Amino acid sequence: MVWSQLWTAVVTGVLFVPPAISQQTGNNPDWPRWCGKVYEAGYPNFDPGGQTLQPPPHPCGCPLLHVQFQPRYSLYLSTEPYGEFVVNAGFSPYHGTPWPPTNSTTQWANRFIFSINSVETDAPLVQATVPVNTTGNLFQFNLSRLGPPRLDPYPVVLYGAPESGQPSWTATANISYLPDKTNGSVTRIDNLKGGLWVKNAASNNTFAPYLPYGFYASHDNFLRENDTKLIDYYQGLGLTGMVPLASWGEIPEMLGYMDRIDLKYMYNLRYGYKNLSYVEENVLQARDKPGIFAYWTADEPDGWQDPFPLPPLAHSHIRTLDPYHPVAITLNCQNYYFAEYSLGADILMSDVYPIGINSTFSKWGTECNATHGDCGCDNCRGIVQDVSDRLDTLSRYETWLGLWPKTKFHNPQSFHGQDYWLRDPTVEEEHVMNVLAFNHGAKGIISWLWPTSKILAEAHGMLARVVTKSPTREFLVGGDGVDGPVGVGAKVPGTGVEVVDAAVWVDRKQKKALVGVVNGGYADIERRVEVGPVVNVTGVDRTLWGEVEWRVEGGLLVVDRLPALATSFVLVNLRG
Repeated sequence: MVWSQLWTAVVTGVLFVPPAISQQTGNNPDWPRWCGKVYEAGYPNFDPGGQTLQPPPHPCGCPLLHVQFQPRYSLYLSTEPYGEFVVNAGFSPYHGTPWPPTNSTTQWANRFIFSINSVETDAPLVQATVPVNTTGNLFQFNLSRLGPPRLDPYPVVLYGAPESGQPSWTATANISYLPDKTNGSVTRIDNLKGGLWVKNAASNNTFAPYLPYGFYASHDNFLRENDTKLIDYYQGLGLTGMVPLASWGEIPEMLGYMDRIDLKYMYNLRYGYKNLSYVEENVLQARDKPGIFAYWTADEPDGWQDPFPLPPLAHSHIRTLDPYHPVAITLNCQNYYFAEYSLGADILMSDVYPIGINSTFSKWGTECNATHGDCGCDNCRGIVQDVSDRLDTLSRYETWLGLWPKTKFHNPQSFHGQDYWLRDPTVEEEHVMNVLAFNHGAKGIISWLWPTSKILAEAHGMLARVVTKSPTREFLVGGDGVDGPVGVGAKVPGTGVEVVDAAVWVDRKQKKALVGVVNGGYADIERRVEVGPVVNVTGVDRTLWGEVEWRVEGGLLVVDRLPALATSFVLVNLRG
């Protein structure tokens, strides 16, 4: 798409969609392909390109100071007097400028001295220092120094240097300082912890932590039935969110009922996100509803190889019409133009469906590997750990590219069929994949597809009733005083077993920690399992999820036998 066409699209709202593949990969656009790879028999095997690769380390071999900053929350409201900035000044092997050695012994030695200023007025908002090689530093500032609340974001800039004044660093960001919104809802992202905070009438118009747990919901066989009892059953399971596969124009009564009972939803724009007129029509209908918590635009744009500019154009237009809600996209590919396709989203959803697949040979009569084939789960091994591997991979790409990490959701597999997936996940596999997702940073669960089987519906509800309520929710969403998830050691002494996965969230204010543990193997571990050490743990408060009876010994969570596919969330006490 040439720039003149892009400009026409922005002005008229009508997008010209050119053949995407030939522009992006230089390959024949008529060949059938998924994630850039030819998947049908008879077509040549070739490297699809588009991989995000680990950059080479800086030739100096010295520590590079990579300075980034963001507002703590993706938006602030006129009712709030203060905001915060998060400042990262960590060492990176790939990005930044060499930090100069120093012989200084003053209080400024090995400290990064900086000022954050308004671009429009040059007024300083924060002037402070941080130790080098630290991240997550918080600094409060007076929001009124930006100027009056408005719909357009305020640009801000950080200038910094060491004690000597050389070299210098510059970083930029935008901060949204908006007029308060008392009708409908407001959602903001915690740029430090990644979780969502939502306010609407049901929360007394104050921000509350929100963990979406639910399904993409079918129009056929569900929403089109226009039966509110179906919604009551869904919510009664303990599910807290939905992505309806229909718009306000199709199901106004059902969405209106969800508004009234505070069943929050991500508004679906997937069918027309490439057309800005469609986007505008739907956003104007949805933006003031109390139930909306986000918009969903592109569904697997990397798999379908949508033209790169389309997700960012939709994101920008939504932002203009409704700056009070974030935008999500679903990524399908394991490594195909991640930077380009993630650009149009505030929330990245990963749909890894590994259960019941043949990960090496497809229904199309072709083998599946890094450059060829489509086996239903891109570059997967067909195991539950594909879920955590994919979340880790997305975060790794952000590190390699020097990007601020975006909020991640997991899209669990709750279906079978299409000659890719031979069976549904079991209840145990479903719980394993979801706890693995939480252990590896997911802040929401949106499963494909509702209606699902009764057994999987109830399985999701069981876990949802734990993770979306206090105290588990506050750990998983994050907030002041909560650190994590941080991976902790999990071992079976005397063996090479490596299927146990564990993470810890620490709340130092409450002197509590949450530990998530998964046995990702299909066999019982008939011997002692050790998790930790969990810093300063004094004992188990209670088990919030699971049937494993953990105990504390020497700072470790231990159990003498760990059943196959067992999952646990354990609340432990910390020493003051």
